[in-house]
Amino acid sequence: MTIDNIKKVGVVLRPSTPSLKNTFFDIKKMFESYSIEVILESSSAKMIDVLGQEFDLMCKNVDMLLTIGGDGTLISAARNSYRHQTPILGVHAGKLGFLADIALDELDLFIQKMLVKDYCIDKRAMLEAVISRENGTQEVIAFNDIVITRPSISKMISLETFLEDKLFNTYFGDGVIISTPTGSTAYNLSAGGPLLLPHTQVFAITPISPHSLTQRPVVLPGHFSIEIKTPDNSALAIVDGQDMYEFGNGDSITINLAQHAAHLIHKTEFNYFDVLREKLRWGD
Repeated sequence: MTIDNIKKVGVVLRPSTPSLKNTFFDIKKMFESYSIEVILESSSAKMIDVLGQEFDLMCKNVDMLLTIGGDGTLISAARNSYRHQTPILGVHAGKLGFLADIALDELDLFIQKMLVKDYCIDKRAMLEAVISRENGTQEVIAFNDIVITRPSISKMISLETFLEDKLFNTYFGDGVIISTPTGSTAYNLSAGGPLLLPHTQVFAITPISPHSLTQRPVVLPGHFSIEIKTPDNSALAIVDGQDMYEFGNGDSITINLAQHAAHLIHKTEFNYFDVLREKLRWGD
């Protein structure tokens, strides 16, 4: 899969980093030298005091997105652009990321390769969740994970978990992590969850500090649906560490693999395991 014709690129900058202003203008000049128009997202534009375009409108008008920052910036762009299915290229402004793996000094050569279709597009599974309350429903999209946890540190939380409408488990502890394969290297890994290969259509349920040592991570097929209820107290659903939603007794959250994947642009020679070894320092 490649992009038929790259004429317009939408750019998203890492929030609260006005020092990226000069970097943005350097990148803008770079793309324009190949007759590619650059459109800056409005929040990023406001941060560096230039004109920009509202995110959804920008996604409709561009052939691809480019994020400048780190993995968090790319994850936010992937979530917000989900319904547009816009391919995303992550440029890291610092250390190599799991997702944003193009360095600034590599970008010019990579643009040249993109113009002759010498690149690849990586499809990554996402999560789709519906929070059901008495006053209606709310849909959310996650790239890495959805963490269901206690609203107060003073007590543990009880979570009734249903798979395909049948009671699966009751978790008692600090909560659970529902993780995509991509998100398996994030909070899931820290909590003792499994590493999942990024192209697999599965997701993991990993308990956080469970009260019982018999509670273990479980990997589920992607076509499964998981529903979580809190019969005795309220809970927080934290999406990719970026957004937070509260639900309580009588409410529920239903989580599935999303219908569409995120589309990440990489170098042809990109190798997930090379990044994994470097980031996790395997073999050191």
